This record gives sequence, structure tokens and C-alpha cells, in this order.
Amino acid sequence: MTVNRRKFLAVPALAVPVLAGGSAVAQAAPAQNPLESEVLTGAEQLAAQQWRPLAGRKLGVLSNPTGVLANGDHIVDSMVAAGVRPVAAFGPEHGFRGSAQAGGSEGDYTDPRTGIPVYDAYGADATKLAGLFTKAGLDTVVFDIADVGARFYTYIWSLYTAMVAAAEVGAAFVVLDRPNPIGGRAAGPVLDPKFASGVGRKPIAQQHGMTVGELARLYAAEFLPEEGVKLDKLEVVEVRGWRRDVLFPATGLDWIMPSPNMPTFDTALVYPGTCLFEGTLFAEGRGTTRPFEIIGAPGVDWHWRDKLEALDLPGVKFRETYFVPTFSKFVNETCGGVELTVTDPRSFDAITTAVAMLVTAKQIAPATFGWRPDHAIDLLSGSDRLRTSIDAGAGVNEVTGAWRAELASFDRRRRPYLIYR
Repeated sequence: MTVNRRKFLAVPALAVPVLAGGSAVAQAAPAQNPLESEVLTGAEQLAAQQWRPLAGRKLGVLSNPTGVLANGDHIVDSMVAAGVRPVAAFGPEHGFRGSAQAGGSEGDYTDPRTGIPVYDAYGADATKLAGLFTKAGLDTVVFDIADVGARFYTYIWSLYTAMVAAAEVGAAFVVLDRPNPIGGRAAGPVLDPKFASGVGRKPIAQQHGMTVGELARLYAAEFLPEEGVKLDKLEVVEVRGWRRDVLFPATGLDWIMPSPNMPTFDTALVYPGTCLFEGTLFAEGRGTTRPFEIIGAPGVDWHWRDKLEALDLPGVKFRETYFVPTFSKFVNETCGGVELTVTDPRSFDAITTAVAMLVTAKQIAPATFGWRPDHAIDLLSGSDRLRTSIDAGAGVNEVTGAWRAELASFDRRRRPYLIYR
């Protein structure tokens, strides 16, 4: 069954070693501290070896435009140039080359640059994806996609599905790791399995604070056994020179848009919180140049901004704004609302900020604010608790305090699978 985000919301060992243990969970909020060495992604390290650690394997590459090297080459193009030719590529939401909007993909086609067959992996369940793996004749799946650190960003569930499918066909799985752009701190509610969907399949925190390599280790040990499968060959090519408290601007890496509505690091910083507005009748900024940073609806005015500024939330300021979306909600209608700007990433909490925005939006615009009739907010937040609490008049502290214990439990659960200090 194809998962439409817009419907929900709208073999040999590698040369690079894999850490067996995990580091302690970072206690402080992410900070942009200077690094002692250059940050090198997993892909960059294998490319420096002309991809020789993967030579001789029948590779299927699950990637998108973020699977890129410092010189601007995509990893598949680099592999082909080095003579290590994948047998197939697989595209997640938005597609292998990244041309599709939210809830879309590029379908199956032959990549014109390399001549490699590309299969559409978005929305494929593990059984269908295992069939595509068998059709391609692969023995190793390589995953290289930059995540943004939020549970409802679908790439981490493409990772999960691909791992289950690889286990079913007996393929090895290689993750080329990249930094988590918003750091290693977990925050927000943990998914209730009764609310599992394509934007959240397993009980992890809304802001999980893990790299895709760390998530893969967690999946393999904790969640794949629930599917009745075991992935015998998981290899993580670790990032070199990155720490959990370091945000993306300090890495020296180029920001490549992970999806069309994730244009900047600033977007990623607020996204784990303001994406919740996808589940409301307010516009979340799609169809503007600042998606997820501009939020509003027709009839909203300066009172919302004044209400939010009075809360004196840490690390963020709000500006009254008016906008006309070119697509998504309220196309060609004038909306009023706020633009949020993060002033201190170390103290900013995207999810607490978003809860404050939801609570105050209901207060200042009760006739305009509401939840989508399909209750997509429950899938985004991971349960019906956020919606029902706000509807009952709960304040920000009451809402966010409700998940404190489950977040602490998730922090402990993830600890053995963390790689970076």
C-alpha cells in the first residue's frame, strides 16, 4: 500500500570500523562548539578509497540528492566513475533525484546519467521492497540519506523498511552515516504504537537526537525482532570528527535540501515542532519561501505574535507577518500569523515552542484554529494526548510535562546504540 504523506498529513567487512559500544547520552542542549578535526561523512571516507570496500558486491543504493560528496558528486555517480557500479538505485519520498513534492515520488525509471535502473521505494512495504531487491539481484543495500532529526520525516522509516526487506532476502546492509543536523538531544513525546503510521512506525521520540547509523543499530536490535526477522550483516560507516553537541553549521558541510520544503538549516531546527501545524487548519508555510518558519491563517493578526512574545520563550523570537501561499493550504489567500526566528539554538526547544504556538493559537483565534478532521495531528505527535490536552485547556507546562517520563525511558533505551560522544 502506498503511503502518501499528504494523505496522512496531506558479506566482506568494510575498511572503516564500526564501534561496538555507545557513548553516554548528551545532557546539555546542542551547541555550536568548534571541532577539533574535519567532519568526514561515511560516504566521503569510502569515496576516498575509490569505493574499494564495496567492490565485488551487487549493490542497491537507497539515496536521494543528499547522498552527495564534498565535490558535489552524488555517491552513485562517484561509484560508477570508480568502476563500482550498483545494480540498482532506490528512491524514497521525493525521489532518487529529489524532484517530487511532499507525498510524492518519481516512480520507476532508468537513470539517464548512469543507465542504472531506479525503483520507487516510497510507500513500499517490506514485502514489496524485498521483491524489488530480488528483482534487482542485489546482495548489499547501501543507505545514504541525510535525516533532519524528526520522527515524522519519512526517510528514517524508509531506512527501517529497507532493513526489514534486506533481512528477508539475506542481504547485507551498509549505512553511510551523516551528522544529525540539529544535534544529539532527544525531546518530545514517544510514539504510542497504536498510532503507528507512515510518519512514525516505532516508539521513538519526536526529536530522536540520533544519526541514521545509530537508528539503524537501534532498529536492528530492538525493532526488527518484532517483525520476526534478523539482520545478520549491518555495517555503519561512521562520521569522523563529529560530536553530538555540534549543530550543522559548525560541521563545514554543505547544506543540501533533504526535501523541497527543507531549504535551510534554520528550517530543520524548527521542523520537529512546527511540523505539527500540518495536523491543524493553520498553514505551516508550504507555498512560501520559509516553510515551517511562517505559520498562520486568514484572519489572524498581531495578537498572536504579542501573545507569544509575552511568554518569553527561550532561544526564539516572533515577528508578525502576512503571506499568500502559492500551494498547499490557503492558496492565493492572504494569511496572517508569525515568523519564528531561533536566536539561541542552545536554549531553543522546537517542540515546547510549537506547543506554545498551538495553545496560544487556540486562545486568540478559536473560530479559525482547529485540527484537521482526519486527526493527522495524532499521527504526527504519536498519540491523541496532545490534541485532547489542548482541547481541554491544558497549558504549555502541563502538555510538555506529560511526556517527561517516557522521554527519559527512551533516552535510556537508545543509549547502547549511540556511536558519537
